Amino acid sequence: MHHEQLQTDIHFTNPDQEKIIGAIIRKAEQVCPDSLALIGIYGSVATGDTHEKSDLDLLILINDADGIKVSDAFLQQDCGIGYDIYCTSWDMLTEDARCPHPHLAKLFDSRIVYVKDPVACIRLDALKKQASAILASEERYACADKLLRQAKEMYADCCLADSLSAARIAAGCCIQLLLDAVMLYHGAYFRRGTKRTFEELEQLHLPFSLEEPVTAVICAASVMDIQSHLTLLLRLVNNHLQHPKEKMTPTPENLRGTYEEMYSNWKNKMTEAAHRGDVFSSFMNLLSLQMMLGELETEFALEPIDVMQQFDPDNLSGNAVCFDRALQKYRSVYEKIGLPVREFADMDTFIHAYLHSDPRST
Repeated sequence: MHHEQLQTDIHFTNPDQEKIIGAIIRKAEQVCPDSLALIGIYGSVATGDTHEKSDLDLLILINDADGIKVSDAFLQQDCGIGYDIYCTSWDMLTEDARCPHPHLAKLFDSRIVYVKDPVACIRLDALKKQASAILASEERYACADKLLRQAKEMYADCCLADSLSAARIAAGCCIQLLLDAVMLYHGAYFRRGTKRTFEELEQLHLPFSLEEPVTAVICAASVMDIQSHLTLLLRLVNNHLQHPKEKMTPTPENLRGTYEEMYSNWKNKMTEAAHRGDVFSSFMNLLSLQMMLGELETEFALEPIDVMQQFDPDNLSGNAVCFDRALQKYRSVYEKIGLPVREFADMDTFIHAYLHSDPRST
């Protein structure tokens, strides 16, 4: 079913922009008549935030690979404007609907000016609802966390940079990822262009300004200054993005075996490391305990146990004592929830209990 270009109240910067849309429709009819689903306009032309050299941001939604035939890019010499006739597949838009980034104006705000098949509008609305649901739920925190992790990778690249150019590139990527993470964390997306970035961030009513620390990174004149300012920015955003998580109540069922695992994995290794004067093993075994405790504290409502603060490379026996204290503290958790430690006088006693016990009670 074919539909004529729809009437809109969009104010085009110049009549040539309307001509482009008509040309795309005619081109599709010539080379891929079943490929073009719909055309929408987003960006500055749709929002009215244009200037005399504004280009045209189009959602050219295509059904199959043949639709790429309508894509093109060109410069209009008489007015000095560049245009990119870029096609978007359903797969690409479906990925956007999972909210991997907050640049979702194409998905949410495109004002449809041409529809080849009404089913495309129904499908588009479904993707909008999917994305809206993510932004309104705790699922957005996972999206923001992923961007934050990527930002930390770029921060590492910046810290390893040995040239001003490399540092600026890594810092710039880190900045973009951090701003994107903040947006998604708050269930929002960027509706306007780069020039409105900080205006849109201000609408989140953050407890701090992002413009100043971001500008400090951008204006830094040396690798060291870039790294220093980026560290402050990353720390600021990282602390802000620590979303609350409901933790489970520790029970015999969900903590069973954890104390025994800690004991088995590292207790005797700590003593052995002290006897051998092995600083590396002492450190790594203590770190392993800390990591397991940290994972448990993330999932369950437990009092934090910090062992790495006490690590002493010059006192490995002291590190073993620190380990034992932490283990004893965690054993008290068992006692509070009524979970007995599975310990036996000898192997025969264990084997007898192991073979004759109900698996559901162990």
